[in-house]
Amino acid sequence: MVASAATAAFFPVTKASSTKASLVPGGGSDNLDTRGINSSKPTSSGGLKVKANAQATPKINGTSIHYPPSSERLKNSDETSIAPARTFINQLPDWSVLLTAITAMFLAAEKQWTLLDWKPRRSDMLVDPFGLGKIVQDGLVFQQNFSIRSYEIGVDGTTSIESFMNHLQETALNHAKTVGLLGDGFGSTEAMSKRNLIWVVARMQILVNRYPTWGDTVQVDTWVAANGKNGMRRDWLVRDGNSGETLARASSKWVMMNTSTRKLSKMPDDVRVEIEPYFMDCAPIVEEDGRKLPKLDESTSDYVRNGLTPRWNDLDLNQHVNNVKYIGWILEASL
Repeated sequence: MVASAATAAFFPVTKASSTKASLVPGGGSDNLDTRGINSSKPTSSGGLKVKANAQATPKINGTSIHYPPSSERLKNSDETSIAPARTFINQLPDWSVLLTAITAMFLAAEKQWTLLDWKPRRSDMLVDPFGLGKIVQDGLVFQQNFSIRSYEIGVDGTTSIESFMNHLQETALNHAKTVGLLGDGFGSTEAMSKRNLIWVVARMQILVNRYPTWGDTVQVDTWVAANGKNGMRRDWLVRDGNSGETLARASSKWVMMNTSTRKLSKMPDDVRVEIEPYFMDCAPIVEEDGRKLPKLDESTSDYVRNGLTPRWNDLDLNQHVNNVKYIGWILEASL
């Protein structure tokens, strides 16, 4: 019994805070010390009086302090909470948002730079997809690459003669543009534009060894030379961009026409001065065929197509039917 009382005095019980342990009935709590042990002297009968409390009431300067219930303390703490003071630090913007925006800008710039610094992954891809070609061989030959597109092939999977001729015409115009000969007209020099003169194709010969297929890269070289007093000759060499195989050769004769009178014109001296520095002294790449085409009429022709009227899409900037369109008309008439 004494051992139990001593244990309760030194080790508080784990029950509710209002639980008391008393071995002597009627024992008060006024004589408890800070450990909850009754310090009164034993009675004359020699009995031991011990009184224990799980939690002693705290005192400050001898005055007992009573805490309010926990629920009331929580309520009061919520009502008396004070917002943090506004300082320079907590008024700064959210730096994470700013860093995210800066990162997005750098990623976008890197993507654009990657596109500008694009390089082909395969050697058979077009090396210069956005270029207009370049001048080679002492500034007299113009060279340009083309990639055969899906809309340039026919039912047999190869490019058509019309697409071939469009490549030839494109290189001719880009040649004049690159060397600075273009005026206001479509392929005309400045002196020609002043006189309302344009170039027209009078004759063309094309020898095709093999037609390229979809996705092939072709390299087209072109140059000009004199042809009589009033004409100019332009030649083309078409090769495979990878193997160097000769795909086609072409030679043409160009003359001048007055757009006002719609008649052929002699080459003025000032025009000759403009274009002669770019003439090459060489033989035609295709030997000229001196044969003349016989005149055809309805009685001697194998195919006849009547009522053919030029459409708006058949005209070019010089407001006349482009030479490539004639090839299309001939092919359609033979079907």
